[in-house]
Amino acid sequence: MTSITRRNLLALATATLAGTAVAGCSIVGGADSSEEAAPKKMTPPQDESRILVAYFSVPETDDPDGMSEDEENSTHVVDGNVLGNTQYVAQIISRRTGAEVFRIETAEQLPLDHDTLEDLALKQQEAGERPKLKSPIRNLEDYDTVFVGYPIWWYELPMPMHTFFEGHDFSGKNVIPFSTHGGNGLSGTVETITETVSDSAIVGNAFTISRDDMGDAEAEVGDWLERIGMARK
Repeated sequence: MTSITRRNLLALATATLAGTAVAGCSIVGGADSSEEAAPKKMTPPQDESRILVAYFSVPETDDPDGMSEDEENSTHVVDGNVLGNTQYVAQIISRRTGAEVFRIETAEQLPLDHDTLEDLALKQQEAGERPKLKSPIRNLEDYDTVFVGYPIWWYELPMPMHTFFEGHDFSGKNVIPFSTHGGNGLSGTVETITETVSDSAIVGNAFTISRDDMGDAEAEVGDWLERIGMARK
């Protein structure tokens, strides 16, 4: 994936966050219903800057037993707990960087049946819909760097992510995308984000990982964070 930057890319962010894109793969990711609308602190930040991980992830089940193939594709089980693929990556990033976490949710509950969810995602994309979100980030101004994670749906950003990016002011912030996918990599989403978010530094060397490689996510995410200079010392 070619690294794309905005014309007003912050020089400091470019120098600090230089690196190489990690290839990787989830049709859908997952989320933890215990996470509230406001970001919650998981570990202390590594320095004076404040970091946020915002992610969108839709688990197709919360039962680790007897999963269908589609449910297995969308989730990763850790110590008996079912996590969405994108959720799992978000948790690794939070742990490795000291970032706080925000779950992006739609106001209307999404279906968990794979075919129904897939059809809805395509319908929203074809109509250019902007699904209403449950809650915005109420204190985005407090953060300097925002990791933003999402699954690839129909070769694109899920439409709720368009709502998310268009509904928040990322001026002056470093925005670092990461995705999970089922065979399409970043699928042009960094370019899409770059076109949507203004007055911010979009890190083109984003991270992506295959749903088939989630067992390697801990190591791959760690290596990526080291390369872009964001791993907590």
